[in-house]
Amino acid sequence: MPNPSDPPTCPPEAVRKTALLRRRQLLGMGLGLLATPAVLAAPGEQVRFLQIGTGTTGGTYFLIGGLLANAVSNPPGSRPCDRGGACGVPGLIVVAQATSGAVENIGLMRSRRLESSLVQADIAHLALNGAEPFQKAPYPDLKAIANLYTETIHLVTRANSGIRTPADLKGKRVALGEQGSGTLVTARALLATYGLSEKTIKPFYLSPAAGGDRLEEGELDAFLIVGGYPLPAVADLARRVPIALVPFSDDRAMQLMKRMPHFTETRIEADTYEGVPATKSLGVGAVWVVRGDLKPELVHDITAALWNDQTRSMLDNGHPRGRSIQLATALTGLPVPLHPGAERFYRTKGMIKGEMPAPKVPATH
Repeated sequence: MPNPSDPPTCPPEAVRKTALLRRRQLLGMGLGLLATPAVLAAPGEQVRFLQIGTGTTGGTYFLIGGLLANAVSNPPGSRPCDRGGACGVPGLIVVAQATSGAVENIGLMRSRRLESSLVQADIAHLALNGAEPFQKAPYPDLKAIANLYTETIHLVTRANSGIRTPADLKGKRVALGEQGSGTLVTARALLATYGLSEKTIKPFYLSPAAGGDRLEEGELDAFLIVGGYPLPAVADLARRVPIALVPFSDDRAMQLMKRMPHFTETRIEADTYEGVPATKSLGVGAVWVVRGDLKPELVHDITAALWNDQTRSMLDNGHPRGRSIQLATALTGLPVPLHPGAERFYRTKGMIKGEMPAPKVPATH
């Protein structure tokens, strides 16, 4: 009898169709190294599936999620790892699922429609503790696989908008992110820090791509997105019209970091986006989280696949933020406890000795 905590299995014909669909999805992302051959399971062989909830296609989660999915997959029929084939978890096919973002991802995991997802560190800890926007319903079964990289707040406007600080958003038309996104939660906290709210601006709830289109057409004054740069939606907009990034470098930004300890000082480097100089901002960790009811053996093997040499090459060559995903920082600032399977892997690497430290102090919005 199958264990309800196992990823779903599927017969060979469904496996073949799903693998072909996944190949089309990944090729459509423009990451050639993610192409996956059609898969045929041997008679009697079961294939497990696992999803990674990501974000909108205009953000970094979707791209990084595709890299991770390809790295830890190892469909039946693949060449052995030592012969240049897949080095992921044998029999596992992982798919990166586009979503509205971190808040929706948590909801889909709680309802068992996702097994894992990428989320901002502050959003993960809000979910763990049942703080807003999670309706006072703690999610204690939320566990971590690894801290991945630093996401950065982007407040994007046209170069000639006259918006120089976040306080200048008063009365402006601002896209705060989609409902269900971590960006929207962060945007509300940022507004409050600068003495603003959704009542003192003209708020819109749009994806980054839609926000960029509206900004180009003169229907928006600014839009906000949290993600690892370079963000596709911002890069695409910068090629079409001159843009500026509004810095977070004043005393109020420092106050925000004290109130929301998952945020740190960071900056977006010069020429990350066409014509945009280096800009000081705030960063927050992107964390790969998983449901606690998944088998420890499976999560251990996924964690091991994440940190093997083949995955290292995929990450280094697949996206600029991929190079920031390092084993040395996998346990840095984790907002929720490790999954036991992941913990076992890190202990074998000597990265954990004795008791696990408690998760970082929860962020408060």
